[in-house]
Amino acid sequence: MQVINEVLPTDPKQIEAMMQPGPAGPVFMVNLLKFRDKAEYPDGRETALTGREAYNIYGKAIMKVLPEFGGKLVFVGNTTFLALGQVEELWDEVAIIMYPDRGALLRMSLSPAWQAIAVHREAGLKGQLNIETVMPPALLAGLAKGAGA
Repeated sequence: MQVINEVLPTDPKQIEAMMQPGPAGPVFMVNLLKFRDKAEYPDGRETALTGREAYNIYGKAIMKVLPEFGGKLVFVGNTTFLALGQVEELWDEVAIIMYPDRGALLRMSLSPAWQAIAVHREAGLKGQLNIETVMPPALLAGLAKGAGA
C-alpha cells in the first residue's frame, strides 16, 4: 500500500469525485495530520511558528466556520503510538469532523471564510490524509431510536 500525504488535492479523479453528491450523511472526515517542523507560508513571509502552531491558528478559526455549514468537531488527539501495522512516518494528530453530507464540506472549502484562514493550514501541514466515512445504516438507525427514547 502506497501512502501519499497531500496538503491540497492533486488527483483530478479525486477532485471530480469530491464534486459528486456522495453517500447519505452524516459523513465523518477522518483527518490524519502531519505537521511541518517550521511553518512555511505560501507568500514567503518570515515566521518563527512551528507547523503545529500555524495549524492551530487555522484550527481555532475553523471552529467558528464549521457550524455555518453544519459541521462539528467529534474528536481531536495527538498520535502517541502505532499499535498495529507499519508506516514510515506516523501522523502527528488525528481529527474527526462530522458534516451533514459531502456537499457541506465542499461548500465550506469554497467559502470566503475558509479561504481566508486556509493559509495557516497550508503553512502548517507537511501533508495529510482525509478519509470520508459513514456509519452503517443499521447503526445510524439504532442511534436515532436511542435518541428518541
